[in-house]
This record gives sequence, structure tokens and C-alpha cells, in this order.
Amino acid sequence: MILDLDTRADLTLDFYRQVAWEGAGLRFTDGAMKRMAEARTAFMRLIEDPDLVIYGVTSGYGQHAKLRFDGEARLRHARTPPFPCTAPFGRPAPERVARGIILSRLANFVDGHSAATPALAVEIANLLNGGKCPEVALEGQGGAGEILWMGPLIIAIAERFPLAEKDALALINGSPAASALIADAAIAMRRRLDLSERVMALSAEAIKAPLEAYDAAFEELWEDPHEAASLRRLRELLAGGSRERRPYQAPVSYRILPRVLGQFRRTVVQAEEIAESSLRSITDNPVFLAPDAAHPKGRVYSNGGYHNARAYPALDNLAAAAADLCAIAERHTTKLLDGRYSLLPDQLQVDNGYQGYLGVLGFVQVGYAEQARRAAQRTFLPGSEGGGFGQNDVAPLTGLAWMAQEEAGRCLEAALAMLGVVASQAFHVTNRAAPPALASLLEEIRGAFPPLTAPRVYAPGLAALAEKFHAGIYAGTSST
Repeated sequence: MILDLDTRADLTLDFYRQVAWEGAGLRFTDGAMKRMAEARTAFMRLIEDPDLVIYGVTSGYGQHAKLRFDGEARLRHARTPPFPCTAPFGRPAPERVARGIILSRLANFVDGHSAATPALAVEIANLLNGGKCPEVALEGQGGAGEILWMGPLIIAIAERFPLAEKDALALINGSPAASALIADAAIAMRRRLDLSERVMALSAEAIKAPLEAYDAAFEELWEDPHEAASLRRLRELLAGGSRERRPYQAPVSYRILPRVLGQFRRTVVQAEEIAESSLRSITDNPVFLAPDAAHPKGRVYSNGGYHNARAYPALDNLAAAAADLCAIAERHTTKLLDGRYSLLPDQLQVDNGYQGYLGVLGFVQVGYAEQARRAAQRTFLPGSEGGGFGQNDVAPLTGLAWMAQEEAGRCLEAALAMLGVVASQAFHVTNRAAPPALASLLEEIRGAFPPLTAPRVYAPGLAALAEKFHAGIYAGTSST
């Protein structure tokens, strides 16, 4: 499938998902090509002003910004590919993230704000139209702006394309990596939210939690739209469950579910909002502003748009929300396994005379929960000892924040897999069926980890279920 890109307004989260996750190709509309050509023509007229200083065009880069170029020297300067930007190495980003960065790069081009040669924009778009994208390292990304992210992705283009004034800058400047990383995380965590709601609801049904804790009355009493949405979702999932409930309230970890899930939902919604805005944001430096009545020749302004200060805090919040749910999953497991609190048979399997011990799953969950907590640490700007070289004295560590939330997300998938197994066992020993909305989930859990009726090794089934959950999160992508 080929999608048309007309303006930066087209760069929605859904558009991003189709291109980055599902592999859709891309082409510019005639209108976009016309705008880019007009911007390029206006820019080339503008830079003929001998008194105008434009960073990286009529001046050098970085610590060489005091140098001045004109005429043939300016063109020679422009034709040098940005080789220094290809230094990072280490673990590569998933293919979907590389595609997302390339797509996000085009926001600066499509409406003419990069003022780059239109054919160069087509070359970038063509990276998305078949074949594997160039690799970019997740590690070592400590530079100001995102030139280290872009370098490896575009260097082959820069080597073969006849670069002209500002083209090299347009290839590497901006914040497309931050846009891609927050968009990627928002899509994945939205799906983890759905998985969390279903597994937690299955657990609530397994312990026969009184439904009053999820009553619609709390939507008005709490006055929070995200908690209200979680209340409604829990009621939908639990509809048609057992009429016989516990004679008194469930443990705290069950009663606070709507509020904890509501907070997870809030962080996902905020991440989606930031992603949508970031994908459309013009972040080029210097940025070209088209001619208007007050500025008939147009303008070029140096700026700090390439520093996305919203992305990494939002990623941190996603990691924290996932870590909190890991803790809730462990609490549910320990309560379900202990008959003093579950009011169910202790989860010591007695079929065929076999007595198993699922309590060890709580131990494993603690390990994953603590791993998620370590991942969910706040990302700060580098301290005074980590400023960078020359003018490049502040680096956004968005890549670290993305890797941390990805790790916390994997821990959550594992924690939910173990809780799902324990809930499944509770249904088995009490000979109950799941509510209709949760029947397929219970079937999926038992497909990987059937109820215990005889001794067996636990790890393969747990790993298979966690992998099933993970595959569901990234369904539709060519690489996880």
C-alpha cells in the first residue's frame, strides 16, 4: 500500500502506524512537490544577499560557525556529506523505529520549511518504499539535537545525491527520532493497556471481586475521564460473570484497579497527544519561513526546535505506569494463591492426587517488578560533566527513555502472563467459566500453559505465553 503525503497535517499517529509498523510506502502529492519547489526557489534567491548569515549555509558548522562562505566556496561546503554524524554504534533500533524516524524526517520537507531540493525529499521517502531501512544504533545517542540519529539513515543518500546549499542540514537537523520514539511507545503501550485491562479483569473474576467497586456511580464521584473509561471497561469485561461474589470486599489491589488503570490510560493518552503534535512539528534548524507581505524575501531563523523536551518525560511516565501494574499483578497473584484472602481453595493442585506449587510464580513476578522499577527511573538532561563539545552543550537522552519504557513494557507482559496463569488455575480448581468477554483470553492462556494436573517444568509455558502477549502487542510489524 502506498500513502499520499500532502502536508504535515497528514502525519497523524494512525498514518505513522501504517508506515512505520505495517510497512506502507509513501509518495508526495503534486501539491507537496510544488510547495517544496517554490520554497527552494525563494530560499536560493534569499541567500544571494551578501549580508545575510545563515548557519551551515553561508557559515561553517558547530565550532566553525564563525567561518563565512559565498559563491563557489559555499557550494563546496554544501556538497560534503555529513560523515561525522555516522559515529554511533551498538544495538540497532527495530526496523519499525528506523522507518518511523525516516517518516518523521519528512515533516520539515513537505511544506517547504527545510527549503531543501525537492528531489532530496523524494530520495528520503523512497527509503520507505521497499527493502530494509539502513540501521541506526539505539546506544551512544548523547548528542545535542538528533544528527547522530539521522546520520546512519541518510549517509548513503548524501554520498550519491548532488547536495546543494542547506541540503545536508535538512537531512540531519530536527527531532524526528524523538517523534518516532514517542509515537512507537504510545502505540505499543495502548495495546499493553488493553492487555492489562483484560488480564486484571480475569483476575478480578477469578477472586469473585464484588462488582460494586467498579460501579458507574464512581464515574461522577471521581470526576476523572480516564478513571471513568477504566470503570466502563472493567464492567464490560466482567459482564456475564459469576452471580455469586465474595461476601465482603476484595483486597485493596482489586478495589483500586479503576484508578491505577486510569492512570495508565492517562499516560497513554498524554503520550499519544505528544506524539501527534511532535510528528507534525517543524523542527528544522535553521528553518525557512516562506515570503509574506511583511517579509517578501522570506526568512531563515536559527532555533532550538530540534530539542523535543516533551518526549522523554512522557516515555518516563509510560515506564512508571508499567512498573506500577507489574506491582499490582504480583499482589493479585499472591492473593489468589492464598486461600485466607482469596476465599478459594489454596492453589495447591489436587487433581489426580498431585499437589503443585504455583507460589513460585510470585517470586518470579517480584523479579520482573523490580526490573521494571529500575527501568522506570527519571531521565534528566546531562549534568555539567556531560554537556557535549563546543556549541552542542545539551543532549536530550530520548533514546535511553525509550529503551527504559520498552524494558518496563516487556516486564509487564511477563507479569501479566504469570497472573493470567494463576487466574486460569483458579477457574480450573473451582470449575468455573470466564465471562464471555474474557473467554478467548482464558483459552489463549491455556493454549500456552494448560491447568496443572501433574508435575511439569513451568518456564517453557510461561515464556510461551509471555511471547504470545508480546507478539500481540507488535502484531503487524516486520520486526520487534
